[in-house]
Amino acid sequence: MTYLRESGVSFLERTRQRAKSLHRLVVFPEGTEERTIQAASQVAQQGIARPILVGTETQIGHIAEKIGVPLRNVECVDPQKSPHFDEYVNEFYELRRKKGISVNEARQTISNPLYFGAMMVRNGQADGSVAGAQNTTGNVVRAAIQVIGLASGITTLSGCFIMIVPDFLDTGHEKTFVFADSAVLPAPNERQLASVVISSAKTMERVVGEEPIVAMLSFSTKGSARHPSINKILAAMEMAKGMAPDLKIEGELQVDAAVVPEIGKRKVPHSPYAGKANVLIFPDLNAGNIAYKLVQRMAKAQAIGPVLQGLAKPANDLSRGCSVQDIIDVTAITMVTA
Repeated sequence: MTYLRESGVSFLERTRQRAKSLHRLVVFPEGTEERTIQAASQVAQQGIARPILVGTETQIGHIAEKIGVPLRNVECVDPQKSPHFDEYVNEFYELRRKKGISVNEARQTISNPLYFGAMMVRNGQADGSVAGAQNTTGNVVRAAIQVIGLASGITTLSGCFIMIVPDFLDTGHEKTFVFADSAVLPAPNERQLASVVISSAKTMERVVGEEPIVAMLSFSTKGSARHPSINKILAAMEMAKGMAPDLKIEGELQVDAAVVPEIGKRKVPHSPYAGKANVLIFPDLNAGNIAYKLVQRMAKAQAIGPVLQGLAKPANDLSRGCSVQDIIDVTAITMVTA
């Protein structure tokens, strides 16, 4: 793959332009939520995707009128009136019958807009879904895993944030990172952490369009401290190398040795990757979640996500405190990963 970065064009602008060129369909299961309706209208106007709001046309239209939002080129789908509803119910029943689900329970589940939207993605009626303005991450993830499932070769669903850091290291230029896992896995084991590495490298490659250089982060750099948690990091790194032999990866590294070239060279002089990382893998969710919020608030970085990694087709989550612009940005990312 050739990695190109157009000079002077931000990551988000490149992503929006890529999404526009693809003419894809996005489903918003939370179709009666005000910010989502506003975002869907702008997504349509800007040509980022063709939006589908899940809900009754009457209710969505009433809310849109109340908040003064045009719904030109925005489709509304009522699950109960959809010609695909019974088909989705039967398909979900077959997917979950070994778990003891009944047909009636399948019908009730598919009536849930999160599951209906996921079924649209599974069956190609939409290229991806975006939700989470109203629902918890747990609810969004559960629907995605049960309906869409994991991608081939991936054993663990994870979540990352794409972090756009302005004036990185006083260079006057932004730098884009992938922080993972910062959203889903509280305490990944070695195998799960290796899966996070592979998924995160693919996110950097496919979404950001840059060659991934992965750092396995720790409080230690190359044996400067000893602890069982470091052993887990090293074991996960070796597993990841086995899964992707050409992957550029280094660890264990403290964060300054991972992202600051001068310090990387000083602490790990023989490493070709220390100080150059753009994919930061955290040992657990405590570290990953704290880190992304610190960088967001203290370095005034833009945090986009959480982006769910490892699904067979894209279904992305939002923070319940998200803005309309956040929804638009996550939509653009969802469309370029479809």
